[in-house]
Amino acid sequence: MKKSEEQQRRFRLPLDGIGRVGFIVLGFVMLLLGIIGAFLPVMPTTIFLILAAWCFGRSSPRLEAWMLAHPQFGPVLRDWRAHGAIPRRAKIMACGGMALGYLLFWLGARPGSWLAAFVALIMIACAAYVVTRPERKGAAQPAE
Repeated sequence: MKKSEEQQRRFRLPLDGIGRVGFIVLGFVMLLLGIIGAFLPVMPTTIFLILAAWCFGRSSPRLEAWMLAHPQFGPVLRDWRAHGAIPRRAKIMACGGMALGYLLFWLGARPGSWLAAFVALIMIACAAYVVTRPERKGAAQPAE
């Protein structure tokens, strides 16, 4: 058994029926949000798919295997799990979505300077995290 598999087994607690069903439901909610995000430019896709795969990994090996084997978003999920890699297109979409989201927040809410600066700092930190993730050569394109 590989070390990463040992670590995963160590951190996975056995789920009872209610916990298992809860993670399955949460997985489907994340999957639905990811699908919606594929069609709405200001909503992310990849992070919701990563969360859906994680939820299914905790509750249903069959659903997790389905997501990881999916022809469109499976390669992105496998690259994330194996290397923490985010394809360049997903990085561009994520940072563009954050910038657009901040612009809409700023124009729509007309926040005070402290709130605007606080939200901008959070967005910049999130964008920095996304941009600093590795890009795999030949990594699959995201479902966005």
